[in-house]
Amino acid sequence: MKNDSLKRQHRINEQIRAKEVRIVGDEVEAKVYPIAQALRLAEEHEADLVEISPNAEPPVCRIIDYSKFLYQLKKRQKEQKAKQVNVTVKEIRFGPQTDDHDYNFKLKHAKGFLEDGDKVKAYVFFKGRSILFKEQGEVLLLRFANDLEDYAKVDQMPVLEGKRMTIQLSPKKVSVPKKPVVVKTAEKAEKAAPVEKTAPAETAPVEKKEE
Repeated sequence: MKNDSLKRQHRINEQIRAKEVRIVGDEVEAKVYPIAQALRLAEEHEADLVEISPNAEPPVCRIIDYSKFLYQLKKRQKEQKAKQVNVTVKEIRFGPQTDDHDYNFKLKHAKGFLEDGDKVKAYVFFKGRSILFKEQGEVLLLRFANDLEDYAKVDQMPVLEGKRMTIQLSPKKVSVPKKPVVVKTAEKAEKAAPVEKTAPAETAPVEKKEE
């Protein structure tokens, strides 16, 4: 199905309806050709005439192996998709008077989300007259960001949006600790080197003089 959708993106050979086309490429002189001559050139090169810019005047074509062209196109699309990182935003809801037990429970969840590489959007929801405690909600969110400073950076400080006050956090990139470099000292090197034993020097005999 994917190959079919790619094929429908281009007209090739007899599907090209223009009376003349501009051919570009390495092995063919780049100029405008009548469609019949362009098709003959493609046949001589044992390749396809592929319309790559249909809206140009005249349309721009290339003489290429269409199967290989589709393969390369599909390969590039896969590479681009692999480079795209899908970031999930996890939401955590507080009330303006959240107790410590509930706060710590949600703080633990937030740490887990951030360690998994997800963003965290925490908000305080003000119901009815609790909007009067908006300063209390801001203090709560700032405390939340402070408790997560080892795990996250603040993308957006607390902002009041209707009945919600929101703060957004992104995971910090964890740096991999480098291995310590062990340097051998000269003293250790001397201890490691084998000590050669030297034989005592021989002394010549002393002649006694006769009196």
